[in-house]
Amino acid sequence: MSELFEKSIRTLELPRVLELLAQLAVSEEGKRRARTIRPETEAEEVERLQDQTEAARIMIGLRGSPSFSGVKPVAEALDRADRGGSLNTRELLTIAGLLTCARRAREYFNDDAAEKTAIDHLFLSLHGNRFLEDRIKSSILDEDTIADTASPELADIRRHMRAAQAKSRQILQRIVSSPSYSKILQESIITQRDGRFVVPVKAEHKGDMPGLIHDVSASGATVFVEPMGVVQANNEYIELQAKEKKEIDRILAELSAAAADHREDIRWDYDALVHLDLIFARGQLSYKLNCVRPEIRRDGSVTLRKARHPLLDQARAVPIDIEVGATFDTLVITGPNTGGKTVSLKTLGLLCLMAQCGLQIPAGDRSAVSVFRGILADVGDEQSIEQSLSTFSAHMVNIVAILQEADSRSLVLFDELGAGTDPVEGAALAIAVIQRVRQAGAKVAATTHYAELKTFAMTTAGVENASCEFDVETLCPTYRLLIGIPGKSNAFAISRRLGLPEDVIDDAQKQMSGESVRFEDVLTQLEAKRQALEKKQQEVDRLYLRREEDARKAREFREQMERAKENARSKGEAEARRILKDARQTADSVFAQLTEMQKQQARMARVENENEARAELRRQLNEAEAAVGVRSQEREPIPKPSRPIRTGDLVELPGVRQPAEVVAVNKDGSLQLKAGVLKMTVKADEVRLIEEPEKKGKKPAVSVKRGAGQPLRSAAASELDIRGLETIEAEAVVETFLSSAVMGRLETVTIIHGKGTGALRKAVHDILRRNKAVKSFRLGVYGEGESGVTVVTLK
Repeated sequence: MSELFEKSIRTLELPRVLELLAQLAVSEEGKRRARTIRPETEAEEVERLQDQTEAARIMIGLRGSPSFSGVKPVAEALDRADRGGSLNTRELLTIAGLLTCARRAREYFNDDAAEKTAIDHLFLSLHGNRFLEDRIKSSILDEDTIADTASPELADIRRHMRAAQAKSRQILQRIVSSPSYSKILQESIITQRDGRFVVPVKAEHKGDMPGLIHDVSASGATVFVEPMGVVQANNEYIELQAKEKKEIDRILAELSAAAADHREDIRWDYDALVHLDLIFARGQLSYKLNCVRPEIRRDGSVTLRKARHPLLDQARAVPIDIEVGATFDTLVITGPNTGGKTVSLKTLGLLCLMAQCGLQIPAGDRSAVSVFRGILADVGDEQSIEQSLSTFSAHMVNIVAILQEADSRSLVLFDELGAGTDPVEGAALAIAVIQRVRQAGAKVAATTHYAELKTFAMTTAGVENASCEFDVETLCPTYRLLIGIPGKSNAFAISRRLGLPEDVIDDAQKQMSGESVRFEDVLTQLEAKRQALEKKQQEVDRLYLRREEDARKAREFREQMERAKENARSKGEAEARRILKDARQTADSVFAQLTEMQKQQARMARVENENEARAELRRQLNEAEAAVGVRSQEREPIPKPSRPIRTGDLVELPGVRQPAEVVAVNKDGSLQLKAGVLKMTVKADEVRLIEEPEKKGKKPAVSVKRGAGQPLRSAAASELDIRGLETIEAEAVVETFLSSAVMGRLETVTIIHGKGTGALRKAVHDILRRNKAVKSFRLGVYGEGESGVTVVTLK
């Protein structure tokens, strides 16, 4: 990089921007590198730097900036450790802090991100060392304290030290608390001298306290004596202190050796973290100045939209649009003093330098810069923040150097070109210098007050006029840069506004040549027309924006109506589908119920037919039994037993030839009977006692067989109505009914218990659950009595 380029960098105030960057860096090395950044001159390298800055800016927006507070220099310490030296606690804590920073930076980085960035490799290259980091931090609590847990030996030494110290203080406490020593002690306190515990003794009583004198007060009235009783304990404490120091030195040497073993990884982490610190500082500066990433071109053109000088107050700076190199290679900026010409020139050069340093620029979208090998500036007037020589000779020295270095990859900036000498000669010289630089292929931007240069720009291809707008009414510049329009100095208008006598102004105007007057009149007319056109354009823009806004609102309204219509149609279709689905489900349910009712009616009809058939069969059997004399149609009277019925007797129920055994005689005289699987309770006068001779001589009753070996079935009812009975009464009746049904070989019977409170139904179901002859039971269905009856299926 040439000396002239370096001087131009200072002239355009890039170091002040880099100082802003350094303030945002955390590490000292990062700050140093920020201040020494120089523009890159290759487009590929500039693109790489811009990629890094953009990646950092995005990460800051998503997750904030990583912490770099632990990034401190460690190279010197690591080199000494590598040579076998022992590091102190501060150096080891610095290494641990660096390892912590590297670990946290790795944790900050999202390795699973779908889109890779230009700084991923820096995060991934960090090594870290959690084991060494934890080992140092657990061993060294701060620069002055080694933890007891640093080693078992240190913990043991310090335990003995505390014991020796406690022993010394205990002896001394007894001395200062003893009444016998109160007269010889200056104060009842324990203090230290030369690391040993002592007590203050009055000088006149020093012989009364056996021990070692370690110190004497300034007045000589007090001597500090170590009593003989604590000398041994203090000696032990001093020895332990020496052991402690030796063990601490060993621990520090061991930690230093461990750090030296990983010195290359630690050095790499330091450099990578400093690099990341600087990159994230660039991202933070981008947020601070509200910057954008510029497009990087290679054709030498520069286009800046709404550009702002980075050293101005960003809230008050007036954005400018400036370009050069696309349709013209030279831009001549004219206008009054304090109108913003120099600031516009510096903004152009400084933003190009910032982009080549990898910084984003304070400008609007669609801004673009080219990468120049040299940005050469001759800027030096009273408006320069860094004052430089402003005489004609000083300008010429710079111009000569610029003419020697300018080439096709240069951007040349001239401020007040040709000033400081005769205006006619200065204007001619300015035109010649511009032409020479253009012949070298450089891009040029120059400021001037010379009317000759305005004419030159208007009549020469590739050269364009520009002006800084000035409000004559308020005597204030607007700082707007207008490309394509030459500017006026407005010297007469400003003088008149400031109170210069009119006759003086008239005399001055008479001194001007006719050509100059006509030129100024043309410029005045052009400016008036420009302002009128600009107002019309603003009105057109306003109407266009309003029309666009109305069109946008109309589109949004139409889209909302379309969405509402679509939603209504969708909702209607969904509602219709739901109604059809509900209707279909209802119809299916009704059809299923009808089918089930048909099946139930068919079953009921079949059961009814079977019961009628069974009844008819029982009737025929009864007639057959009557015909052969097996069973009498009339019930025989129950003979009175010859003795009271006892447990174990056999009895016979009227109408039932099956004998039953008496299993218990209740207190009220009723009998509990068991006949096969059936159990029942009856009164004593309702059964006939089978006497002993009858048991022995009785022969089995003759069964009339019907059909192919089928036993005779007794007549039994298939339906029982117990409505109105108590639960206890119903139990006996139901048991008897079930026994009769079993003996009658019935398969299905019906018990009518009514609906009521459900107590009778519950009692019947409990009986049915206990009865082993019951196969299953259920409540009646529609047509059977529903929940008022229970249909029982017997085994």
